Amino acid sequence: MSRPHSRRSSGNVPSTPVTRRRFVQALGTAGLLLGSGTRLQAASGSLPAPDVLRGTEFDLVIEETSLNLTGRTRRATTINGSFPAPTLVWREGDTVTLRVHNRLREDTSIHWHGIILPYEMDGVPGLSFAGIAAGTTFTYSFTVQQHGTYWYHSHTGDQKVTGMYGALIIEPRGGEHLQAERDYVVQLSDWSDTDMLRVFRSLKQQSDVYNLNKPTFGDFLRDVRSTGLDEALTRRAMWQQMRMNPTDLADVSGAVLNFLLNGRTSGQPWTGLFAPGERVRLRFINAAGNSIYDVRIPGVPMTLVQADGIDVQPVQIDEFRFGPGETYDVIVQPDTEACTLFAQTIERSGFACGFLATAEGLRAAVPEPDPVQWLEMSDMMGSMDHSAHAAAPAVDHSAHQMPASALAVPSQQVRHASSEFGPGVDMRVDMPRTTLDDPGVGLRGNGRRVLTPLDVRALHGPWDTRAPEREIELHLTGNMERYTWSIDGLAFNDSSPVHMRAGERIRVILHNDTMMTHPMHLHGMWSDLETPEGEFLTRRHTVLIHPAQRLSFLTTPEELGRWAWHCHIMFHMDAGMFREVVVTA
Repeated sequence: MSRPHSRRSSGNVPSTPVTRRRFVQALGTAGLLLGSGTRLQAASGSLPAPDVLRGTEFDLVIEETSLNLTGRTRRATTINGSFPAPTLVWREGDTVTLRVHNRLREDTSIHWHGIILPYEMDGVPGLSFAGIAAGTTFTYSFTVQQHGTYWYHSHTGDQKVTGMYGALIIEPRGGEHLQAERDYVVQLSDWSDTDMLRVFRSLKQQSDVYNLNKPTFGDFLRDVRSTGLDEALTRRAMWQQMRMNPTDLADVSGAVLNFLLNGRTSGQPWTGLFAPGERVRLRFINAAGNSIYDVRIPGVPMTLVQADGIDVQPVQIDEFRFGPGETYDVIVQPDTEACTLFAQTIERSGFACGFLATAEGLRAAVPEPDPVQWLEMSDMMGSMDHSAHAAAPAVDHSAHQMPASALAVPSQQVRHASSEFGPGVDMRVDMPRTTLDDPGVGLRGNGRRVLTPLDVRALHGPWDTRAPEREIELHLTGNMERYTWSIDGLAFNDSSPVHMRAGERIRVILHNDTMMTHPMHLHGMWSDLETPEGEFLTRRHTVLIHPAQRLSFLTTPEELGRWAWHCHIMFHMDAGMFREVVVTA
């Protein structure tokens, strides 16, 4: 990947054009086969695959479409009548123009996820533009500065989870260097026949209402047999004292979600064809609104070659976890007639699946989801303070400065903002985990080679080798009983923007004070993930942060403007885990 050229907007960043209340209301929330040359095909199956659109000029029509995925006809939000949206193929260095025609009865938007561009083209209503009003057309136009696998989606209401998402394939300017005979997009998503506003209201009333794996009396008896009565009682008492649930790994589950692979349920699965001996490139995209997936192909090793569009040093794995917003490209070479693409959700309430096969109709076995693993105190790495109303010294993380000599490695001193000490925060982590070799709860010790953040290393070094000039520390916070989510204890409506200067090198520390996993997406700039020792790993546009984990990355903002920074789990973002970033000259 070539280094993107800075194309900063002219003039000063404009003042907020809409109120924060109105902006909060606006939040919300294919089978591509690239063979030799420019040959394009769709994968097999009775449902039509998304269109594949190639070039520099595009017309995208957004409208409502009736869709029946589960036996019930529901409203979908589609682009050009396609579910998922069409796959767009661009070329690095080209200027693309996309005319978006809104035929809905409401506003809409498109965000180009992970794409470096002028902020006016980023597609976040209330920040980068006003949105696309019903019955109007908005034209996006920008020069493509990168290559790899990305995706695009609505940033308005629940439109993304009702179908408004699609793959972006950006071809390298000098030609593809990752050789494979077959090249498929594999988009994972989730779908609900229940209105998302109703689901959100249910979570506000009872945050674990969709948890299908709550501890039972039978679980207690099994613990007694395996660990003894005293240990079993101590374990239950610990979680009751914290008023938390050890299986609360996801807010929304198979109780109201259907899990999709390339827009299909497991009852009508997608199949990609291959010939024996061929290398198959799979471009995995997590386009889900609320689901973290653990992906494997039983019996077939995967070689990771890209992460978030960035070429990485090839590493052979059996399984990887990725959250909404992330992309992973792998190469496989199956030696059987059929194999299963199996993606189980983090809370193990269901799965999405598809197949690679040498002929139509061939299938492989579909495994059962793994047993649910409980969160342990080791996930919390030490003492947790639950006295949410205690006093604390004020700390302004966004303005925190350290001497340059102290910035060779990320700070390990935990600094809780005074805003964390209130009813919106029910947990604070004083002894966080900083290790990056942990695949996460549910994947430890399963006998498979599971990808960890430490395994993902860029093929090339960082573009900006300067040491950071300053350090920003932000804490991911929430209150599980109230189902509120925030950053530094402040929901978006109560927060102030994070300010950055164009061209400055900044270290960002993200500290997870919750027991949930958060995929954090920073718009408009790259996140150069590093080890606790300050060693560069790779560039990401979405960073998955485990419970009680503290990690850091370096960034160099180049484009002026107003950018979004949020958890990519839809309901976490909607409930307040969102910040504005303002980049000025």
